[in-house]
Amino acid sequence: MKYRINWLRACTAALFVSSLGFPGLSVALTLEQALNLAEREAPSLAAQAANQQATRSAAIPAGELPDPKLRLGLQNTPIEGESRWELGNEPMTMQMVGVMQEVPNRDKRRARIDAADAAATVADAEQAIELLQVRQETADAWITTLAIERKLALFKQLYAENELFSRAVTARLAGGRGQLADSILPKQEAVLLADQEDLLRRNETAARAALSRWIGPAASQPLTGGWPQWQDDLAHYQYNLERHPQLLAFNPMTRQAQAEIAEAVAEKTPDWGWGVDYQRRGRDFGDMVSLSVNFDLPVFSGSRQDPIIDSERSRLAQLEAEREAVLRRYNQSLATDLAEYQRLVQSLARLVQALLPLAEEKVRLAMADYRAGSGELMAVISARQELVETRLRRVDLARDRSLTNARLHFAFGDNQP
Repeated sequence: MKYRINWLRACTAALFVSSLGFPGLSVALTLEQALNLAEREAPSLAAQAANQQATRSAAIPAGELPDPKLRLGLQNTPIEGESRWELGNEPMTMQMVGVMQEVPNRDKRRARIDAADAAATVADAEQAIELLQVRQETADAWITTLAIERKLALFKQLYAENELFSRAVTARLAGGRGQLADSILPKQEAVLLADQEDLLRRNETAARAALSRWIGPAASQPLTGGWPQWQDDLAHYQYNLERHPQLLAFNPMTRQAQAEIAEAVAEKTPDWGWGVDYQRRGRDFGDMVSLSVNFDLPVFSGSRQDPIIDSERSRLAQLEAEREAVLRRYNQSLATDLAEYQRLVQSLARLVQALLPLAEEKVRLAMADYRAGSGELMAVISARQELVETRLRRVDLARDRSLTNARLHFAFGDNQP
């Protein structure tokens, strides 16, 4: 009794610690909880968030002037004669300190600001794309793991049916009917079931490893909930297709390319700069101040600026073509996945309403014939194998339906940044 109390306390403590480690989670993990965990735990989202911050920080100095330059010098110092290396005896010998400031032309600075702002928006779009990808992958891993759990749950019933089958064969042999070799067949069936179960256990480990990639240690918890289903309205999907984050990302990417074209064009406009120098002379001479202005001379634009402009314009054309390619690919995916989803819905309905009842009826009839002495044991074995395959296929179809539905939902239904 004391051992049982301690065991219950240990279980209660374990559950309490688990609830502290994963707030809001019960012992079993729902799909919604898995998605919420993925949004908090996925390393790729943390990486994208850091990239967002880095891009925003990089945009701050985009339109600022370059750092000024400090000029220090010694001018017109004699190196021969009586006054060589003397700083105060010659009227033209001066100690100089000055400041220079380069000023890029206004169009170039504006283009740099536009490009940096567009780059920050691109980073935001990449974050939205990665979030959708994480949610999609998490849902796929959760659904795959749930399917394996459902299959493993069937094996308790399959083993129980195998035990009843074995007793029926033993009873028939005890009545002097059948062949002694018949007693081996139920055992062989049990071994084959064990092999299938072992394979499923292996697949479950792989599926939970895939899930843990997104949600961490919580992937080891059992799952709860039914097969997820989302809206499958074609008009809704087509409306959202153009608003997919990956397509929306081309808008800031295009603005960035246009800003880079503007900056390349602005290279043809001279930059300029100014300088102020203070020149200190000897005591017997007055100090001086010099003012200067300088300009770039883009006289070789045909070999310097023009090729860069052509390159940036080609980049813009590339983006437009890539967007059209992505749009066509998504149109194809939408049509293909929607057709596949409708096929899976119909196939699952036929299996549940017709094939599964027929397989169960076939086993009952074959078993009845066998017990009556008018049927063969192999017919029972064949019917039972068909029933097992039909039950497992029902799980496979439900899994594939949910996976296809998830692809449609996360690509065309749940795609708001």
